[in-house]
Amino acid sequence: MAQLATAESRYGRILVDGSGRTLYLFDIERDPTPRCYDACAVSWPPLLATTASTTDPLLNQTSIAVSPRNNDSQQLTYNGHPLYYYVGDRNVGDIKCQAVIEFGGGWYVVDSRGNKITTR
Repeated sequence: MAQLATAESRYGRILVDGSGRTLYLFDIERDPTPRCYDACAVSWPPLLATTASTTDPLLNQTSIAVSPRNNDSQQLTYNGHPLYYYVGDRNVGDIKCQAVIEFGGGWYVVDSRGNKITTR
């Protein structure tokens, strides 16, 4: 089971996985349906999980869900946004690709309500 939490960053408090790795959303995904595949998913690996939970009081357990991907895997979503890692973020706390445009849309860290943080 995946875990979600928040962590302090230079962009404020952001959504991270249970080990503290930064999570991002892809702003062309306006619903829970993932649209990042192939080369996109190599650069922006999806957070795959069939279930998740949180003990972070800033997060809402009812906002955590999963969405099917086209390869029969499940991707974790928060507040309706599929969640991704950035391949260049190698260490806990890394945020190396905030507010960039790639693969036809913008990539942003996520606040505790599940909204994109647009600060560069």
